[in-house]
Amino acid sequence: MNPNINKAVEILNKGGIVIFPTDTAFGIGCRIDNENAIKRLFEIRKRPVFQATPVLVSGVDMAKEYVLEISENVKEKLIDKFWPGALTIVLPAKKDKVPDLVRGGTDSIGVRMPNNQTVLEIIKEVSVPILGPSANFHGEDTPYEFGELDNELIKLVDYVVNGECELKQSSTVIDCTKKPWKILRQGALKVNI
Repeated sequence: MNPNINKAVEILNKGGIVIFPTDTAFGIGCRIDNENAIKRLFEIRKRPVFQATPVLVSGVDMAKEYVLEISENVKEKLIDKFWPGALTIVLPAKKDKVPDLVRGGTDSIGVRMPNNQTVLEIIKEVSVPILGPSANFHGEDTPYEFGELDNELIKLVDYVVNGECELKQSSTVIDCTKKPWKILRQGALKVNI
């Protein structure tokens, strides 16, 4: 395995914060099951606590551990077609497994399986989802290139994994907790619902 991936996994497992490439943009994250790391992530990014944060998974089986249900409809029309890829799907969360901060105080969670080998390997090795907001201070520009990362942010995290973000656009976000489904953000992926 790539030594960068090994190092990132080791740091995440110790409760650290890591910046990493995804298919869309550079992300910044920690384990979903470490409340102290999650609080620190919010403080570092200056993210409002009422704002939910996206969660990255290595596949549908991992997502199922943290959401109440994935309907056949969601699986066929969205997951089978667009994962791995630039689609974040908002689903009802298992509140006992998904910390309040991650959900932004709501009952749902946005999950995505990124189409990037580096981050997928990191998630598989950590064996729990990692949080995946973009690696920027709240309200600042999203970094799509390694050189666009803010040096001040880099100083605050425990490790940075270099790499390429292929799409250089944010993910599309679809809320599947409502019927009909609602597109919350039109991003790299054009989805007709």
